[in-house]
Amino acid sequence: MVWVKQYCNKKTTMKEVKEVKKLKFNELALSPEMERAIVDMGFIDASPIQAQTIPHLLERKDVIGQAQTGTGKTAAFGIPLLELIQPEDKFVSSLVMCPTRELAQQVAMELKKLAKYKKHISIIAVYGGSSMSEQIQGIRRGANVIVGTPGRIMDHLERKTLAFDKVKMAVLDEADTMLDMGFREDIESILKKMAPERQTVLFSATMPKPILDIAHKFQKSPVHVKVTTENLTNVSIEQIYFEVSSTSRAKLVTTLMDVHSLKLTLLFCNTKRRVDEVVASMRSMGHKADAIHGDLSQNQRNSVLSSFKSGRINILVASDVAARGIDVSNVDAVFNYDIPMDAEYYVHRIGRTGRAGKTGKAFSFVTGRNDMFKLRDIERYAKMKIAKGNVPTEKEVLELSNVKLLAQLKTIVAAGHLEKFETMVADYCKEGFTAEQLAAVLLKLTLKGNAPSTPEPRQEQRSERPSYNRERPSFNRERPSYNRERSNDRPSNGGSSRPSYAPRERFTSNSGGEQRRSDNRFSKERSESTTTANTTSGDRSNVRFRKRKGSDSSSDGQGE
Repeated sequence: MVWVKQYCNKKTTMKEVKEVKKLKFNELALSPEMERAIVDMGFIDASPIQAQTIPHLLERKDVIGQAQTGTGKTAAFGIPLLELIQPEDKFVSSLVMCPTRELAQQVAMELKKLAKYKKHISIIAVYGGSSMSEQIQGIRRGANVIVGTPGRIMDHLERKTLAFDKVKMAVLDEADTMLDMGFREDIESILKKMAPERQTVLFSATMPKPILDIAHKFQKSPVHVKVTTENLTNVSIEQIYFEVSSTSRAKLVTTLMDVHSLKLTLLFCNTKRRVDEVVASMRSMGHKADAIHGDLSQNQRNSVLSSFKSGRINILVASDVAARGIDVSNVDAVFNYDIPMDAEYYVHRIGRTGRAGKTGKAFSFVTGRNDMFKLRDIERYAKMKIAKGNVPTEKEVLELSNVKLLAQLKTIVAAGHLEKFETMVADYCKEGFTAEQLAAVLLKLTLKGNAPSTPEPRQEQRSERPSYNRERPSFNRERPSYNRERSNDRPSNGGSSRPSYAPRERFTSNSGGEQRRSDNRFSKERSESTTTANTTSGDRSNVRFRKRKGSDSSSDGQGE
């Protein structure tokens, strides 16, 4: 179902457009060059967001497009954007702003495919982490379309290497994400550099108030096209959650990958530090894993994505922002290693699988009450129910391995060409082994190598902890005596006002009373006692003071 809103003079009229039939691209009045490029890309039918948006954009109307991830939003604005560029345009006529470098690269790549037969169009991607000089050279050679991130676009504007006074169309892709990342000030500054009569297009998965504020400020009577479905997530994605301890998550990833025969998987974490920790854990288990997050340089990101797309690594661990723009059509499953903090991130995460008509799987790991609360919020937001899965036991994993091995054996036997191995079996039998023993040993080795280690229940982990003797040793609280031998001129402790140096020593008064005094020498009672003692014991302190002043007196008994 598609909802279309027309904003006119701050009044909103809305009409419901029911999808009676699917539109084909050749029914959208496109140029032959564009139709040819679309056929080369393998597209025939237009998606709902494309069918409802392209006609409005070709009429140069401002549009707000709202649809979930993976519905073809790039082609929805890319096709009319390229169609409206004339051969005589030798300047920057269109600008596309994206929240991340990866998404900017992806959009630029898609636009180049669509402009395959439009030789007069030049498309340049500008983003941080790549060479500024190369971008400037590309712009000076003549660029019609600029695709970039707001930060790098602002850098070019400050250097005056870009001018937007002739821009005819400005597109904000993933506008809600750009605002969440704090780009609102840059976006408004960039839009103010353009002519007021430009065409402004906003595409977003959600429509919060800041998006509507920008639309009200920079768009002229925009058409709001909203593609609604019963579920925000793709129905071709099987979604399951597992209650598992935090220490067992890595093992569960290995188990699920083996049970479901997953080849390419995406693991999502909430922080960059967590991403690095999970990559190290996956590598220690023998997986070919790598990370992508904000601390990587652009060359490192490109290398990691290239390795993932080619299958050189089978697990890509990513943070939410860095994963924007990852477009790999054959991702088998998505793991929510950490439950996302925002329900919208969940929709974006699992949208990386089940693309192009394929099926996919989404596994979420829940630990504790807080994770369960987040999961319930996701279910309410996405208007769907996530099924609870049972962690496979070791017996179940072994049985699945047996089934897979039996299928492999049947395939190998049917293919034939086993003469060499039959000769080896005969040689081993000459050594005293039977054929049954050889088969049993090989099966044991094979299943032992294939069977993954299942996560252990939390109770078993607790029982394996070493038991410590919690009986505290009894310490002898008796303190050593620090009473020293005193000279004749120093009175004994009983009659002296100087306190004993034995810590925490308590004593009774000379009168035999029961009152106990603290050994705190900074207490008021001790201070008074010390003052009285100094007065009655004579001139010992005065003698010491005179010696520090360099007095010639050599006897303690010499006074003033």
